[in-house]
Amino acid sequence: MVGAGRNAVNGGAGPGACGPELHRFIRGFIRGWARRGALRKNTCHQGVDNIPRAAHTRSMNSHPGDDIPETRWDRVLSHRPPEERAGVAARFEAAGLPAEQVRTVLADGGDRLYAAAVAGSPGWAEPFGGTLAAALLAGEVGALAAQLGRRASGIRSLAAADLLEDFSAVTVAEELGVSRQKIYDIARGGLRGPHLDTVPWRSP
Repeated sequence: MVGAGRNAVNGGAGPGACGPELHRFIRGFIRGWARRGALRKNTCHQGVDNIPRAAHTRSMNSHPGDDIPETRWDRVLSHRPPEERAGVAARFEAAGLPAEQVRTVLADGGDRLYAAAVAGSPGWAEPFGGTLAAALLAGEVGALAAQLGRRASGIRSLAAADLLEDFSAVTVAEELGVSRQKIYDIARGGLRGPHLDTVPWRSP
């Protein structure tokens, strides 16, 4: 009776009468179900997959290499020659200053650090990690400013040299507000690098 019932459902044609179309439908359904299961397994659901909100945000916003200390310091100290960065980074870390805190101070050109120093309130340096940390951070703002100064001088030198090809030294010196001898010194320097491509406050 069981066999007869099965044959009746399949149109009475016996085993295998379901046809290749039904087999293809079943195989496709199984493959689709498996793909959906794999997608759910590999998809990150914030607050559902036991991933803390902060860690989820960091993983979505981080860049390749961000977790490598050397890479972070190279990015923060890009205004310094590569051979100097390890030593500078070591001093910051010894004072308890992470790369992100140094980056924050450089990003505003030392504005908050200056404001705290001018206010002179007791413990003014504590928000920055103490007086040693404040001194190191101020020194790094100075190193950044010096690099930008060298870059500006190089641009000025290049422009002055071009002007001297078209105008007399007296004319160029007068227009730039320097002596005639000084204009030759300026033009002689050239745009020597390497220089910082992008200031911290414009970096992504």
